[in-house]
Amino acid sequence: MTLRFEFDNQYAALPEQFYAPQRPTPVNAPTPIRVNHDLAITLGLDPDALETPEGTAVLAGNKIPENATPIAQAYAGHQFGGWSPQLGDGRAVLLGEVNGTDGQHYDIQLKGSGPTPFSRNGDGRAWLGPVLREYIVSEAMFALGIPTTRALAAVGTGEMIYRDGGPKPGAVLTRVAQSHIRVGTFQYFSARNDGASLRQLSEFTIRRHYPEASGPLDLLKAVVSAQAKLVAQWMGVGFIHGVMNTDNTHVGGLTIDYGPCAFLDNYHPATVYSSIDRGGRYAYQNQADIMVWNLAQFATALIPIMGEDKDGAIEEATDVLHGFADQFKAEWLTVFRRKIGLRDAMDGDEALIARLLTLMAQQQADFTNSFRALGTDTARDQFIDPAAFDAWEADWRIRVGSDLSAARAVIVAQNPAFIPRNHRIEQAIDSAVAGDFLPFERLVQVLAQPYADQPDAADLKRPPAPNEVVQATFCGT
Repeated sequence: MTLRFEFDNQYAALPEQFYAPQRPTPVNAPTPIRVNHDLAITLGLDPDALETPEGTAVLAGNKIPENATPIAQAYAGHQFGGWSPQLGDGRAVLLGEVNGTDGQHYDIQLKGSGPTPFSRNGDGRAWLGPVLREYIVSEAMFALGIPTTRALAAVGTGEMIYRDGGPKPGAVLTRVAQSHIRVGTFQYFSARNDGASLRQLSEFTIRRHYPEASGPLDLLKAVVSAQAKLVAQWMGVGFIHGVMNTDNTHVGGLTIDYGPCAFLDNYHPATVYSSIDRGGRYAYQNQADIMVWNLAQFATALIPIMGEDKDGAIEEATDVLHGFADQFKAEWLTVFRRKIGLRDAMDGDEALIARLLTLMAQQQADFTNSFRALGTDTARDQFIDPAAFDAWEADWRIRVGSDLSAARAVIVAQNPAFIPRNHRIEQAIDSAVAGDFLPFERLVQVLAQPYADQPDAADLKRPPAPNEVVQATFCGT
């Protein structure tokens, strides 16, 4: 069988300042790990062909498909608040773009495919652990209904790369997204006073993500709304991005760059997992505030193309940014009302939700299991002192009213039974490094149906035992 990509490469048609032409660096002995069949079909690709030696060679970067235009994209960004004027794809190559069978346009990118002009003395490679982590978590986020980049495939490279702790097996992830345009992409051109490129980028982004928008101000409004909804969705599943730099903030409202990300086990709003987030800048409870900060950088980058009246443009952009708080609160309330089974809005709902979250933090309750258990009679068992839950439950039952079964149906539909728990991801990675990919495969398959009970996978619902707790997650670079 023949592997064929029907490329429609639009980003590579932009002027040369947007990217650097870059071919992937071949690897010694590419071996298939996993191909995402459903996504391949959506992209108009033959999944069986992707699993052949030819397909593996393409996914490893050893063979460039016909009509591909491989490039590394340029961008800048604020990293933990510090400005970096040039970042860019330091270990990724955009092979090309395709039109999916669902009517969407998609980038196909190889991540870990070798050095680029933006590598900053790095090797441009990825080791197996972060590749499997991104595959697991990005596909889990998709199944949870949260906008995200996706994983088409993972392949081993047959090479060892060196990170802290010594040599580790290399791998390449094939990442798919409607684009890879970031807030940092706009910052890159704004910092260079390149208004012409800013306008081209703005027009390209509108065509790709927000065709109803008309001009930079409308684009800002659309991105603010998309991000308010996205962060509320993160909060609803206990997701902590871990590295919310502006170069990791996607203007299309997608979750992108799964480095030191993690999901809450026991609920506490100040939870941080990322080993590089020493000050808690990107803690669970801070994500909405940080997104406003990132969006302010986006607005600043757009000001030069928002008209000749700079003061007026600043005032308009500021008004849009000030609207984030109300939009986020409305989205957050929508998410959490559904999490406790409420189908309509009433005064007092926010206080009721806040009381439950405070109780969960005090009682070290598991975030995912506690909300899911509201759909049965077992929620009080999630608390160290079950009696502490009873007073809240009494008020909740009054709020829900007579149709408890309908409320519980909403709860089961809204709250996943399964999330990619940190300790399970680490166990899957450790097994894969030892040559056993069955735990990885099982985790991917179970997480593809996160709202189903799946009795045979009940062990994957269990929070970590004390000796299984993952204290820190790490960036994959």
